[in-house]
Amino acid sequence: MKIKVGVFFGGASVEHEISVITMNQAISSLDLEKYEIVPIYIAKNGVMYTGDDLLDLYSFKDMDVLLKRCYKVAVINDGKGVKVVRTPAPWIGKRVLNTIDVAFPIVHGTNCEDGTIAGFVNLLGIPFVGPDIMASSIGMDKILQKKVLKASGIPVVDFVSFYSIEYIKDEEKILNKVDEELTYPVIVKPGNLGSSVGIKKAKNRVELEEAIEFAMEFADRIIVEKAVEKLKEINCSAIGNLTEVETSICEEPFFSDEILSYADKYIGDGKTKGGTIGGGKGSTIKFGAQKGSTKTGGNNQFSNKKIPAEISKEKTEEIQNLTKEVFKVLGCSGVSRVDFLIDTETDEVYVNEINTIPGALSFYLWEATGKSFTQELDEVIEIAIKRHRDKEKLTFSYDQNILAMQGGTKGTKGIKR
Repeated sequence: MKIKVGVFFGGASVEHEISVITMNQAISSLDLEKYEIVPIYIAKNGVMYTGDDLLDLYSFKDMDVLLKRCYKVAVINDGKGVKVVRTPAPWIGKRVLNTIDVAFPIVHGTNCEDGTIAGFVNLLGIPFVGPDIMASSIGMDKILQKKVLKASGIPVVDFVSFYSIEYIKDEEKILNKVDEELTYPVIVKPGNLGSSVGIKKAKNRVELEEAIEFAMEFADRIIVEKAVEKLKEINCSAIGNLTEVETSICEEPFFSDEILSYADKYIGDGKTKGGTIGGGKGSTIKFGAQKGSTKTGGNNQFSNKKIPAEISKEKTEEIQNLTKEVFKVLGCSGVSRVDFLIDTETDEVYVNEINTIPGALSFYLWEATGKSFTQELDEVIEIAIKRHRDKEKLTFSYDQNILAMQGGTKGTKGIKR
């Protein structure tokens, strides 16, 4: 009997479309001899849909037509398993459309990757792929993440963080703090977004003000980091759980500006072979587990990359060891990608951030390491099932109802009816 995998994707996030693309890549590589795909699309307004048309990426070009072909659903645990049910319940026809054995959240960004979906599927009481609520939340929160890593002795660049409301109330105080604690240039980021959304570089105080106001359009917490000027960016992926972690080879992404932008990651020049969707005039967003070439050969995914990165064996091992350390410190599970900054003047390595559900699930890194995308997906699903079995051995509640036991209401004196 096939395992029914509920693939959750979309969501109320600025990375909504990237989630759709990653979903398409994953389902094209799942072993259909072992798994049955149950797509659960979360629209930008939070409504869930299911239907076979959701498995065709081209159908997302016309959302009105697509959603008319799908069913509005709720995903529930009725005590006998997890069901995908039509909502509202129909007068005629099937109410239960499908069942789910394993949840596979393929989501990016706030309201999704930040623990929201992890909490939902955890509440359903079934195995789920990826990090738990805590790891998801910390992984998405750039500010808390850096504080945790710094406290654990993991190198991060110097930074200043604050709430937008603090900046609005006393702009001068925040600007002075940045001037005192950091040196220009600096990088300004929203505290909880991915895919390089809302990021700007500031070379002076005037540009700092502009960058902060731009970042405040996307988040209510802002982080300002000291920029590494002679920069080499290196990424490394990890697969595993708290006890066993495997790392991929490293990659070096190339970017067209001083910051690896959203456009660098997802917008091409329209010349990419394979499918495309969206993008502005003269540009396209790439998708699909495409075979192609980077600047030095290998698989091309979203941006130009050098795989493997041109760094020494010793530096590669240092980054791989740090990747494992970050993965374990934050309590991750499944597949993640850790992004690093190397200061080429000092040769120092800093952890930039972790992506707990990375775009494309970092399949291109694992393929270059020798693990196919199908093998990667098999592995993360197996990790999810094992974690669920281990979790079932733990005690989270008692069968006894203490309120029904003699003296069970002791201590309630004073509570008003």
